[in-house]
Amino acid sequence: MNVLQIDPRDNVLVALQDLKAGDTVSFKGNDITLTTDIDAKHKFPIADLAAEAKVTMYGVLVGTVCEDVAAGTLLHTHNLHHAADPFGMDLYNEGEFQWNTAPDVSQFEGRTFQGFPREDGTVGTANYWIVIPMVFCENRNLRMLQDALLKPLGYSKSTKYADFAERMAEAATNGKDLTEVTFESNESEAAKRLFPNIDGIKFLSHSMGCGSDRGDSDSLCRLLAGYATHPNVAGVTVLSLGCQHAQVSILKDEMKKRCPEFNRPLHVFEQQQYPSEEILLEETMRQMFAGLAEANKQTRQEAPITKLAVGMECGGSDGFSGISANPAIGHVTDVLTVLGGRAVLSEFPELCGVEADLIKRCKTKTEAARFIQIMEDYNARAEAIGSGFSMNPSPGNIKDGLITDAIKSAGAAKKGGTAPVTDVLDYTEPLRRDGFTLLCTPGNDVESTTAMTGSGCNVILFSTGLGTPTGNPVCPVIKVASNRITAERHPDLIDYNAGTIIEGQETIQETGNRLLEMILEVASGNYTTKAVGLGQDDFIPWRRGVSL
Repeated sequence: MNVLQIDPRDNVLVALQDLKAGDTVSFKGNDITLTTDIDAKHKFPIADLAAEAKVTMYGVLVGTVCEDVAAGTLLHTHNLHHAADPFGMDLYNEGEFQWNTAPDVSQFEGRTFQGFPREDGTVGTANYWIVIPMVFCENRNLRMLQDALLKPLGYSKSTKYADFAERMAEAATNGKDLTEVTFESNESEAAKRLFPNIDGIKFLSHSMGCGSDRGDSDSLCRLLAGYATHPNVAGVTVLSLGCQHAQVSILKDEMKKRCPEFNRPLHVFEQQQYPSEEILLEETMRQMFAGLAEANKQTRQEAPITKLAVGMECGGSDGFSGISANPAIGHVTDVLTVLGGRAVLSEFPELCGVEADLIKRCKTKTEAARFIQIMEDYNARAEAIGSGFSMNPSPGNIKDGLITDAIKSAGAAKKGGTAPVTDVLDYTEPLRRDGFTLLCTPGNDVESTTAMTGSGCNVILFSTGLGTPTGNPVCPVIKVASNRITAERHPDLIDYNAGTIIEGQETIQETGNRLLEMILEVASGNYTTKAVGLGQDDFIPWRRGVSL
């Protein structure tokens, strides 16, 4: 098979391999002669399209052609413009949605993982100590603690790049030819952990906390509260300057809202109350050692699969993402929903064009109305600064076949499976219901993964067609490649190859089930994701306001 019609309603085909002008493609008994080269992942119409004709993919409107386009001709930015179906409450009827495609979950009924139970009933898939600054002014103190603590506690090692730099420096000092210095890929092993049950100390530096509107600083406090009470966090050190907008009192109030029973170590240090940086950091380190010793008493225990809260993300997407990796992730969403776990779909700019479908899937009128309101408000803010959801696809997306935002969105939304929507949350709001949740975040990969973790996801599935290193300080991120080429080209970044679907070796359901087995291994600490192994601790809060 060299082409694919994704949905029976589609009037375009996707090339599964590079095709040449003059090639003949057979589809449903008809032969289509290609008028242009069609690279793998790109699209062409099944029949001639007149100017302004609608283009349908994934069963939804994804664009209109701006000129006459013959069958078998490449669709690209020069002849296809973004368009999407209208949406609104007039399309919603409460109770009308019937979930007719719920998956068989027998393989996972009663399954468990080894996690860290918390006082609020959540379960961690890891056990980290975090150090968080209330304001960017504390980032230097954060770096001082990081430099001082990680190596003695067994959480860092000399990297191959540092080793290479040392040998280069030695050669330069001795006047030797630098081209003769070889690069060694082997790295030294980290020292044995002093606290073996603590997976690491993570330092969440950021550029916010003051000098912007109060909405941003309050939002930061809510996000940091989500991290402080996160099930993967064993204890917290808070560094505050003292005078900033993002006050510790706000952080504590937000923590109490999320976890009234919070009983993990929480140490707060306000620099303006200390006579010197030296005294501040000395006291901070003394208390951290005592807190780490206490948190180290925590051990993994058996927990039901329903305690998983899995975030669904994509980045560096390509024309295969919506065919392989995203539908496989969508199958995981549906299985977790049936079992009573939690699955979260974010990146609201990448839901532009599939709003109508998601609205119909909302369980109640409340969720439907809130989703519409958040989407409309967000897009209005984007348009006010000269942008808008339709400008979302990146150059890399476009090059690999995601020509319009609706095409990108329709494929991205496949991560949400077909399950009913049980909740709709705005940025920084904590997860509160089992099932399938829509969470408002930007399309920016790191801002989105940062947000999903802050709302309580304890594992993140991240699909990619082109490859990306993105990770998170406390939540393991499983990187799922849409195709074998990317998986094999970037073995240091990719955990899982969903390209078996493209190659016809597995069904979406088989690939999704295998992916859920990996999630259980990650959640139990039996598999270290590539992002965790690289120390890819990406943390970027979303700045929605203005600088003052």
